[in-house]
Amino acid sequence: MITSTWMTTSDGTRINKWLSEMGVCSRRQADRLIVQQQVQVNGQSATLGMLIAQNDEVKVGGELISQRPAAQYILYYKPVGVVCTHQLSVKDNLEQALNFPERVFAVGRLDRASEGLLLLSNQGEIVNKIMRAEHKQPKKYYVWVDKPVTAGFIEQMSQGVEILGQTTLACEVEYIGERQFAITLVQGLNRQIRRMCQTLGYKVERLQRVQIMHLTSDALPPGSYRQLTDIEIAQLYAAIDY
Repeated sequence: MITSTWMTTSDGTRINKWLSEMGVCSRRQADRLIVQQQVQVNGQSATLGMLIAQNDEVKVGGELISQRPAAQYILYYKPVGVVCTHQLSVKDNLEQALNFPERVFAVGRLDRASEGLLLLSNQGEIVNKIMRAEHKQPKKYYVWVDKPVTAGFIEQMSQGVEILGQTTLACEVEYIGERQFAITLVQGLNRQIRRMCQTLGYKVERLQRVQIMHLTSDALPPGSYRQLTDIEIAQLYAAIDY
């Protein structure tokens, strides 16, 4: 464990940035925790945008945050049925399913009915950089649908489909079998693949994420995880100019 250091102004550091730098969560997740009154500063509920001075006592969920943990990067195969939330009150939540001994947070989501790879880390700034629009990274999926995949379907999916009031970005779509295709996205719209298929008259029966950036499943069994290698971490940093 390494004692924390952080940049401050004359008044301090914004609380969501401070929590991110301390490896607690991303800035967005920090704001949610503050709104849920899960964060206390010097015994009082924190407020959005408040500044943290070096000697302030900060607790999240009753736990004192005083040291920055060693960096953790986890690749996890999320099974069908697990919900991508860290709220323990939600049944089948990610926190309990993963059962990792330290606090880590998912980069992006997979819906309950989907399976496959999730990247998790306790480094809030890394999470932020990957999730920012200018750092959207490719993610590959295998998709099984309820009827034969046609050449026209592949073409429409690859050129973009109108969902949620916008047309999805052009993407790579590959025919695999009669009712299966692969798709690589650089977007992360809500239930994007399912909505795209539905618009074109198809229903997704199984959806599996098999690759995130340069990270692949490597036969990782459902419900298991592994640490990223030093080479994979270096590649991750390079991909997001960290």
